[in-house]
Amino acid sequence: MIKKKYFIIYAIILIAGLTFGVDRCLKIVYPIHYEEYVMKYSKEYNIDPYLVFSIIKAESKFFPYAESNREAKGLMQISNITQQWAKDELQMGDINIFNPETNVQIGCWYISKLFKQFDDKDLVIAAYNGGSGNVDKWLKDQRYSENGINLNKIPFKETSDYVNKVNKYYKRYKAIYEK
Repeated sequence: MIKKKYFIIYAIILIAGLTFGVDRCLKIVYPIHYEEYVMKYSKEYNIDPYLVFSIIKAESKFFPYAESNREAKGLMQISNITQQWAKDELQMGDINIFNPETNVQIGCWYISKLFKQFDDKDLVIAAYNGGSGNVDKWLKDQRYSENGINLNKIPFKETSDYVNKVNKYYKRYKAIYEK
């Protein structure tokens, strides 16, 4: 049985879809805000822009001033350690991590680093959330990886849920915008 609040939400979505068109409603739910920066830096770092949009949606829902309880900041929830690493490696001056362009640049740079390390989208997503050191450990542990290449199980529920969420968003972004 559908709960009343979900029924109301589904009814609103159905009415909006019939009124404005399904594609338009889907683009409201799955926006591509900051497209200029995402396209620029995903191209520069050779990563799929729809993966970047999916991570931004999962991390901050496109709110540029988002801050986590672990002090990750901005659209892509950049940690202080990643910010400092990017600043040093990219030879950036003073950084305003809440600036959307800067945040997306560092996020794309970091995703490209993770792809060089893991060369697998699911592992990159897991590392983005749970840390590359943890993913390395899990790949070496028979409880989580049978072959040392893929993860059969992610021991952190938050990271497992995150990988599923980002992959769900990724599939939807590709279906909506890649036509």
